[in-house]
Order: sequence, then structure tokens, then C-alpha cells
Amino acid sequence: MTGRAMDPLSPAAAAAAAEAEAGEEADPAAAASLRTRVTELRDADPRRMQVPPGNPLLLSYTLQELLARDTVQVELIPEKKGLFLKHVEYEVSSQRFKSSVYRRYNDFVVFHGLLLQKFPYRMVPALPPKRVLGANREFIEARRRALRRFINLVARHPPLSEDGLLGLFLSFGGSDVQNKLKESAHGVGDEFVNYKLATRAKDFLPADIQAQFAASRELIRNIYNSFYKLRDRAERVASRAIDNAADLLIFGKELSALGSDTTPLPSWATLNSSTWGSLKQALKGLSVEFALLADKAARQGKQEEDDVVEKLNLFLDLLQSYKVSRDCPLLGDGAFENDFGIFRALTLDLCERHEKGVLHKHQRALHKYGLMKGQMMSAVQSREPEAVEQLESRILEETAIQTMELRNYFSLYCLHQETQLVHVYLPLTSHILGAFVNSQIQGHKEMSQVWNDLKPKLNCLFAGPPNALTPPRSPQEDSAFPH
Repeated sequence: MTGRAMDPLSPAAAAAAAEAEAGEEADPAAAASLRTRVTELRDADPRRMQVPPGNPLLLSYTLQELLARDTVQVELIPEKKGLFLKHVEYEVSSQRFKSSVYRRYNDFVVFHGLLLQKFPYRMVPALPPKRVLGANREFIEARRRALRRFINLVARHPPLSEDGLLGLFLSFGGSDVQNKLKESAHGVGDEFVNYKLATRAKDFLPADIQAQFAASRELIRNIYNSFYKLRDRAERVASRAIDNAADLLIFGKELSALGSDTTPLPSWATLNSSTWGSLKQALKGLSVEFALLADKAARQGKQEEDDVVEKLNLFLDLLQSYKVSRDCPLLGDGAFENDFGIFRALTLDLCERHEKGVLHKHQRALHKYGLMKGQMMSAVQSREPEAVEQLESRILEETAIQTMELRNYFSLYCLHQETQLVHVYLPLTSHILGAFVNSQIQGHKEMSQVWNDLKPKLNCLFAGPPNALTPPRSPQEDSAFPH
């Protein structure tokens, strides 16, 4: 195919195109009139959206603008018992739509599947896995966080956030949201059908688009691997803070238990000294400071989970959706029961899917079109009824081949924009580092204050005869007053 890409035709326009091609050699003037009719029918199609101003291939959003589109909260509500199993519900609240609705996991599954159907060339984030039996609190909390990341990425994705499906999912308060979503998407078609600019995508693509994608794919793969390792380390740092909190709390309780021990000591062992009694009295009071230290450490760990680990997971979810293939049969009930590792192993990134899917089908279609062209011309010349009927069928098939070519370029167009979107999110790195540094500074500062308040209380532990032990000095004291 040569020349500028053509719009996919409606049934009326396709019939007019067939009539025009059949009569082009017999009556050129009539054929020209019919082709004008084709153009009018195509342009009058009310389903096609208007072309945005400027260069539509380039995204003009900043990270702050995307984050400001919406903030969606997903919170657990008390479990309800079904006839056989308990099920979990979530309260989903949107700032943009000023709404608060109840949703179950299967509602997310239906919404996710419809997004994949309507936006086959976009980054639709994956859902967390589904576990029917044995879902413990840790799994339910991890899935809640993953659902919150999913819906926020969708709510901030330029094309996805402008679709009516999102508003329906976030604001419909009826009991049958799944059927409502399906009815809304029924017969609408995907983004290629509804976006007027889709058939002109080739006009906006750079000449070296394939080379650009090869470089971008390698870069994004490296970014993903690095952020995956950063997320693992951040999880370990936050986990250590929470473990440290538990250890400090137990440490303080054991000191208090030691000080509260009422077991009598024989006088021959203590030599009538009251040292142990004084020590026990002092130990009993230290549990308050250690409980405060534990609280500070736990809050630091929780803050790093929310502000550092979650943001890293958000970016990883975005990068992973760049790699997810829409061709894998992973939708439906139980579709995400497998481990994420298995899920990732089954997926292709968007660039590979373009090359192995749309582009491969396009090349086969072009070959078939070349073989068909000669048969069509001989059918026009013979004017036999059967040949003309075959001609009409093949013209419709040619329209499908043209549409496949247009989809090929539109797929590249979307890939170009999705790659830009990944780069728009890259400044999130500074947000993550800032949150991590601030958490460490604040956490150590608060704990240092408690340790300093605790130190004077240790003096009574060393009260006794002149030859008794003295409290250890700090490094600053050692430098100021050397032995």
C-alpha cells in the first residue's frame, strides 16, 4: 500500500467503495462521483472523535499534571459472610468524581478486561493475583495496595482517564456495576475505531521509529531491573525498622520484667548489699522509653512503606504494563491466581507484541492483497455474475487488509506515546529519594532525642561504692576528656 493511510470504512462507505472500484474502468466519471460519496460517508461518521490541535503524537503533560488528575483511595470495609465463603469489599473514593462506591475484586476484573478490549495498544496495568482460599490478612492488604496502584495509574493515564468506563466504575452506586460496565462498552469498538486521528497515525510518526523503539525498549528494560532491585532493598530497610521496633519493645518489657521480679535473694549471696534492689527499681522504669523508641521505629518503617516502597511499586507497575501483552489469555475468573513470576513469564512487552502481532499480520495481509489484485481486475473485465460477486467480497476483504495496515501504524503511534508516558513518570525518582531521606532524617532525629532522654536515667544503675562501675561515656566525652 502506498500514499497516505485511509480511514476504515463504515458498511455504507464500504459498499460505495466496492461499486466505485468495479466501475472505474467502465465509467471513470461515475467512479469519481462514487469515490466522493465514500469520502462524505466516512467523514460524516458521528462515532469518530475530533483531531486535537498541535502535534497529537507528543505528550505535553508533566508528572505533577498527571498526579493532579485524580487521587483514588481504596480501603477495606468489614468482611461480609456469604453462604459458604467470606468475601472482601473495598471502598473506592475518587477526588475527581467526588464519589465513594463499594467494589469487589471481581468488579475490578471486569473493568480491567473491558479496558484491555477498548485500549489494546495502551499500557493497562495488571491486576494483582486472585486467591479464593486461604487469603490471610497480609495477602488481603497487599492486594488492596495493588488495587489502589492500579486504579490510580488508570485514573492518571491520559486516554484511559478520559474514557467513560472510568467514570462509571468510580461513580456508579448501583448493585450491578459489572453489567453496567459491559452495557456501556457493548458495540463501541476499540480506540482505533473511535479515535478520528487513528487512520492518520503514519503521518505523525518519525522516519526512524523502529530504531527509536529498539533503544527505548533496552533503556526501559534496564530501568525496570534497577528499580526492581531498589524496591527490594527499600522493602528490607522498612522491614528492618519494623523488626527493630518489635525488638525494642520486647527489650523494654524484659527489663521491666526483670525489675519486677519478686524472687527473694538469700543474704549470703548479696552480702547484705542493696545494689540489686536499687537496680531492679531502676530497670522497672526503663520500659516506657523503650516503648517510645519502638513506636518511633515502627512509624518510620510504616512511613517508608507508604512513601518509598509504594511509590517504587507504582512505577514498577507502570513499567510492567509496558511489557504486558494483550494477546495472552489471562482474563476471567481465576485468571490471576498464578504467581506474578509465572504471569510475567507469559507476557511480551509492547514492542515485541507489535512486531509479532500486528506487524506480522500486516505483512501477511499485504502478500494476500498482492495476489488478490490481479484476480479482481480480471473479474471486472469479464463481468460474469459470479465473478462480480467474488469481486464485491474481495473488495470488502481489501478493506480489512487496509484496516490492518492502519492498525499497524496506530499501534506504533500508541507505542510512541506510551514510551513518552514512561519518561514523564521518571521524575518520580526524586520524589522517592526525597521521601526516603526525609524519613531517615526524621526517624533518627526522633529516636536520638529519646535515647538522650534515656541516658540520665542510667546514672542510678551505677550508684554504689567508689570502686563500683561507672556509666560509659559518649565518644564526644571521650574526645573532650581523654583518659
